[in-house]
Amino acid sequence: MSTPLQAKEVRSLVPARLDRLPWSRFHWLIVIGLGFSWILDGLEVQIVAANGYAHTLGMGAVEVGMAGTAYLIGQVAGALYFGRLADRLGRKNLFLLSLGIYLVGSAVAGLSFAPWFFFLWRFVAGAGIGGEYAAINSAIDEIIPSKYRGRVDIAINGTYWGGAALGAVANMLFLDTAIFPQDWGWRLSFFLGPLLGLLIIYLRRHIPESPRWLMTHGREEEAERTVDAIEDRIRSEGKEFGPVDDAEAITVREYGRVPFLVIARVLFRQYPRRTFVGITMMVTQSFLYNAIFFTYALVLEHFYHTPPAAAGTYFLVFAVGNLAGALLLGPLFDSWGRRRMLFGTYVLAGLILLASAFLFQAGVLDAATHTVFWCASFFFASAGASAAYLTVSEIFPLELRSQVISYVFSIGQLVGAIAPTLYGALIGDGSSREPLFWGYVLGSCVMIAGGVICGIFGVSAAQRSLESVTAPLSLVRDDRTEHGG
Repeated sequence: MSTPLQAKEVRSLVPARLDRLPWSRFHWLIVIGLGFSWILDGLEVQIVAANGYAHTLGMGAVEVGMAGTAYLIGQVAGALYFGRLADRLGRKNLFLLSLGIYLVGSAVAGLSFAPWFFFLWRFVAGAGIGGEYAAINSAIDEIIPSKYRGRVDIAINGTYWGGAALGAVANMLFLDTAIFPQDWGWRLSFFLGPLLGLLIIYLRRHIPESPRWLMTHGREEEAERTVDAIEDRIRSEGKEFGPVDDAEAITVREYGRVPFLVIARVLFRQYPRRTFVGITMMVTQSFLYNAIFFTYALVLEHFYHTPPAAAGTYFLVFAVGNLAGALLLGPLFDSWGRRRMLFGTYVLAGLILLASAFLFQAGVLDAATHTVFWCASFFFASAGASAAYLTVSEIFPLELRSQVISYVFSIGQLVGAIAPTLYGALIGDGSSREPLFWGYVLGSCVMIAGGVICGIFGVSAAQRSLESVTAPLSLVRDDRTEHGG
């Protein structure tokens, strides 16, 4: 691979050509083929959360918790490893590889005969999904036109909750001992994700490599041919679009592997405020989600005496509220702007949760009304949380985009992993509401603080090309349009 000083400079219209395209069936292919990862993640988490495997494998509460931990650690490891490879080897290679790893990991886990074997393959499945988070967000934002980038990215990340709802319904079927034997139903549920994933692998074979990635890795002619093919597909649908002004061209040179010292310089010297915003968004949303999501059933059981079997019904309502928020509020991130919407969604989510904390402490809520408050809070939180991935993807250079996503995702996951244990301890045996009340106050303040930070330090990226938001490292200096912050 050539170094930046040795590489030949090329003048390219690839970004401008991609951004001026109208919405088409090709873009739906991107949405379905790449966005399905989050449905699989939500499906996986919900199926595992049902603990149907515990009886068969002789697992107690500690071992069940370790299964979740193995998946989480796998996600972090996969994001870090495959995120770097996605920047080095290309988006397409990695979103095919990472999905394949997930398929194997999940399916083999369904064949487990002992807890250690189950933990191992939950780790593998998590590594595949972690790699997806890094490679997929990069590919989506680099291919989708700037006019639609915000709503598409947020909607895709929000479909996690569609997968979670699907997982809840699947559990009702596969874990019903009147339909399937107890030792077999949970195994069948673990094959649901891989079966769906096989269909997605077929679709992904027809998705091209990111032309932007090709452009900055010495493959400008291939990038141009790829955009030519995309334009031909869209014209075949009867859609028209105008020419691109040559003034929109950018000059780039091939940029090889990005050394860690360069990454550190970009994160902490060139873009320190952006790094602060990205980490803040990931940590705050991860903490709140893990705190509520992993303990909602305990709250319903201990404080409202809800039977465990009925918790799934409340979860479905909770999941639908999350999905609706991402789908309905996503377009506003393109029209109203990133900073306004990030501030609004984070702060509103925190305020609604804070109001529910005082009502909970006063003893005026029941299971249904508490779930309504959760739905209202996470209607806004889901859009903001999904926008965390969008924001990190937009505000750092293309050559290290996947890696930075993996870094902040991992930090958010590791900090967020504290929340279930903390809130589980606050719930205790349900004899007192006060500890959990203060836990809800803490979660509310964390989200509100995240919103304020985004409002002050966030970057205005709505409907702007990625290159105008953040100049690639490979961009020739004379063409730079911004210099950091």
